[in-house]
Amino acid sequence: MDRIQLSPELEVSRLVYGLWRIGDDADTSAKNVQAKVEACLEQGITTMDNADIYGGYTAEAIFGAAIKASPSLREKIEIVTKCGIVAPAGRHSAKRGKHYDTSAEHIIASVEASLSDMATDYVDLLLIHRPDPFMDPDVTGSTLDALVESGKVRAVGVSNFRPWDFSLLQSSMEQTLVTNQIELSLLATDAFTNGDLAYLQERAIAPMAWSPLGGGSLFKNAALMAILERIASEQGVDTAAVAVAWLLAHPASILPVLGTNNLDRIKTIGDAAKVSIDRETWFELYTAAIGKQVP
Repeated sequence: MDRIQLSPELEVSRLVYGLWRIGDDADTSAKNVQAKVEACLEQGITTMDNADIYGGYTAEAIFGAAIKASPSLREKIEIVTKCGIVAPAGRHSAKRGKHYDTSAEHIIASVEASLSDMATDYVDLLLIHRPDPFMDPDVTGSTLDALVESGKVRAVGVSNFRPWDFSLLQSSMEQTLVTNQIELSLLATDAFTNGDLAYLQERAIAPMAWSPLGGGSLFKNAALMAILERIASEQGVDTAAVAVAWLLAHPASILPVLGTNNLDRIKTIGDAAKVSIDRETWFELYTAAIGKQVP
């Protein structure tokens, strides 16, 4: 499995296991979660993506139970988590409605809760989950800087930020924002042409891609599926591996985040790294995805 250096301090696996649905599994036992992590590690997938809000503020604790049961797992993985979204659930059940909070108090409290829930002394990568229209960049930026300096967080980044949001926050920071986790897939192609990806490439920042299979919806596109099935048959993998490989082939060093609770599917996540996608094939899939020839 290839690895990407996000910063001098942090290297991650090219494919990332996403934990956003971990609480949806009928079996959330530490033993079952550990089996999922071990299946990832066998393929060289060492990076685990979480967030405070996942599972109504339960996903981190479910994952943490596996770490508590098998502490040696911690040193084998990189943990990504996020904060900044507040919803009336779990520890925030008294809140009146969903909103964003990038204040120092909220970020620090969220990190402390994440560390406790996931049974760890540090988070490898902390992301601000959504751009906050009420953000004070000086406060948010200095708080992220302080968390890195404290050792509780190794590196920081953002998620779902547009270039101007990214620039605003970065302008108030000493630390470098090392990634932006954005929606990218054969069904979410806007970032390839709207400047989001170009902005990151210009700065040699590797993006993370959430929902790289479009939540499964891309498999309902008949024209796209015909091409995916042909390539999958030629290269001895399934169509999901081809769809993910399409992202891996891009020169921006995209890091797809893949989440499934099915252990058999987890064991095949790494197949995407075996697929070869040349330029012509990349555009063949792209034009099928957008439903028209490029100009």
